[in-house]
Amino acid sequence: MVGAGYLAGHVGRRLAALGHHPVLSSRHRPTTPGTRGLDWLPADVVDPDSLTRLLATARADTVVTVHGPSDITWCEANPALADAAHHGGARRLAALLDGRRALMISTDNVFPGHRTSYGESDPTAPANAYGRAKLAAERALLATGNALALRVSLVYGWDRAGLRPNFFTTSALRLAAGEPVAVPDDHWNTPVLADDVAAWTAALLTTEHTGVLHLGGPRRLSRLDWARHLARAQGADPALARAAPRDDTAYACRPRNACLHSERAATVPELRGLEPVDVLEASTRLIAAGEEPP
Repeated sequence: MVGAGYLAGHVGRRLAALGHHPVLSSRHRPTTPGTRGLDWLPADVVDPDSLTRLLATARADTVVTVHGPSDITWCEANPALADAAHHGGARRLAALLDGRRALMISTDNVFPGHRTSYGESDPTAPANAYGRAKLAAERALLATGNALALRVSLVYGWDRAGLRPNFFTTSALRLAAGEPVAVPDDHWNTPVLADDVAAWTAALLTTEHTGVLHLGGPRRLSRLDWARHLARAQGADPALARAAPRDDTAYACRPRNACLHSERAATVPELRGLEPVDVLEASTRLIAAGEEPP
């Protein structure tokens, strides 16, 4: 696996539970609890020799890539660096695959956000530098003829130890502490649980499907409505979640509608029984459990 962050850890654990031998990779050894017990090798996507050593040492027969910076605001401020990591890394990896199957986890930011939701057949028009870099990375890998780009909507789950915890984690922790959270009421997502992304990734690796596939959660909601649900689920005052226009927040460079639906998933037998869970149901369950997996 090219990547060793929060989502890579979830995918790695899912693959290991199914009897596979996943190997994470990154420039620095991961320290988050979710990667504990998984094998790791050093790799840098900007260095083709590093990627060559990774594929040889790991004896990889399939590659999952979750590489590159995911801080969308940072990518907007550093578009050349974002492209070098996402697009450049994918281009170097594609040159080394030599027939291996690859699955890239991509993003809803490849769309402009004018429509309520986007399916696989909708034309792309990235909303920001992150989306442009990811779309170019998709194309580099898909050109190999044996790759699948799995575009996912906003991924969530407990990530207390992460370098940049996701929206669910940061909002839930702040609200539980009685701290206000200012979030947009004019920015919508179809959030998808990290466990569901991992389940789809593992299932799709066993197929011959190529091209693009979308994974979004079944509910479209605003960040504000989600934050207020998180407050209520913890017995906190929902008024702590305060409305802030998207353009006045760090979400200004994101598409107004970062929502996905799939036109293809129903035709993939391996995905039957893996329908993504509703975000409000999963959020309530995560808060009740109170702990992320070891």
